[in-house]
Amino acid sequence: MTTLSQDPVLGCALPGGDARAAAEEVRRRMDDRGLTVGEPHATAPGRHASEQLVALARRYGNDPFTTLEEARSDLGADRARFALLLDLFGRLPELREAVEAGPAGRYWTNTVLPLERRGVLDAVLDGGRVHPHSVGLYPGPTCMFRCHFCVRVTGARYDAAELGPGNERLAAVIDELPTDNPDTLYVSGGLEPLTNPGLGSLVTRAASRGFRITMYTNAFALTDATLNRQPGLWDLGAVRTSLYGLDDDEYEATTGKRRAFGRVRENLLRFQALRAERRSPVRLGLSYLILPGRAHRLLDLVDFVAELDRAAPDRPLDFLTLRQDYSGREDGRLDDGERERLQEVLHAFAERAAERTPSLHVDYGYALHGLMAGADAVLPRITPETMRPTAHPQVAVQVDIRGDVYLYREAGFPDLAGADRYVAGRVGPGTGLLDVVDRFVADGARVEPHPGDEYFMDGYDQVVTGRLNQLEADLAAGWGPARGFLR
Repeated sequence: MTTLSQDPVLGCALPGGDARAAAEEVRRRMDDRGLTVGEPHATAPGRHASEQLVALARRYGNDPFTTLEEARSDLGADRARFALLLDLFGRLPELREAVEAGPAGRYWTNTVLPLERRGVLDAVLDGGRVHPHSVGLYPGPTCMFRCHFCVRVTGARYDAAELGPGNERLAAVIDELPTDNPDTLYVSGGLEPLTNPGLGSLVTRAASRGFRITMYTNAFALTDATLNRQPGLWDLGAVRTSLYGLDDDEYEATTGKRRAFGRVRENLLRFQALRAERRSPVRLGLSYLILPGRAHRLLDLVDFVAELDRAAPDRPLDFLTLRQDYSGREDGRLDDGERERLQEVLHAFAERAAERTPSLHVDYGYALHGLMAGADAVLPRITPETMRPTAHPQVAVQVDIRGDVYLYREAGFPDLAGADRYVAGRVGPGTGLLDVVDRFVADGARVEPHPGDEYFMDGYDQVVTGRLNQLEADLAAGWGPARGFLR
């Protein structure tokens, strides 16, 4: 297998990639494949096509939301030549690989291209009547933590009387969804899902229809008592625990809860032992948010994972997702000093994880993947001016126990100021989820963004929005089937 370091084309989008060597190799391959014989672009004035193709790979490997007109302008190409370049790019699959291997490659491989393959983004652009590709169930009536970065209104919760009817609404959503995508459903919040005593029954209901539900939880209530009361939790596809520190002091500083880490740690150790004992297929993983000043703790995180592995040597932890906290950074950037420190720690973490937890799958997400490759860790920054008033309900929605269907993932909290404007409708007797989405789309419903509304969007919502804005710009510029560059 040819590696990035061995092939200048595959590594051309990475920092330090040799663009000249890559262009020379692309030119040779074009000649070998007969892509230059008799083609008008072979003798066009200015740079050879191979140089421009490498420039495209570098651009989209670092900035996936570039519009085609921006790329064309940067190359100084007229529309006819640019169309030829796009055609050539599509006939050189190694250039596509170079884009996907670039610093921004996770935007392509984790989100954009999977949505493209299923036609989900086309459904949004065409106003199609389809079930949402991703549906989040928000069943939690309350939460025992009060994390300082969480938008939840302190003390806000759903009444206990809402649980019974709410679980019936969520069950109806489960029953309605088509089963062609087993990963359509996930359970999260909003508030902590394990505070709903009927969650296990909902999970079993979904599993019986073939859905692999991932539950996002803080694991504070992932106790023996909870598992005994709700055996349906063993029908989950995966448990993804949000880890807010590595000792009680860090947890209290982040969540406001005393001695919380010790309890979460014991719950995870016990869950490890139980799933090994039961030979349960449910996967277990952690999500770790790198808060300011805590990058150095990543090395201790490896030790914590190794401790969990020792509790079940034959069933080590399955996955770990790392994310950087960008809250409070209006431009989405780290300062130079913090960037260098984080990059250094990330590489040390990767080495230690490979040594101590070799089977662990680590997902560095969008920006941290780029940072490890040596590029700036920059997330797309959607503002109220670039938010889409029509949102993207064909891509993703979230449903709480009241049946409210939220357009964005961070809006699904009770009593959150302004979040009610992002409710597309309510499921209930006689009104299914498809009815809500279809009515919102067919009526041309719009939510005019207010300042600060971008904080209702998580990273996924921002990436989807950035992609849709890019596609619409390409279509408006007349690029049709070429819209979005990679498909």
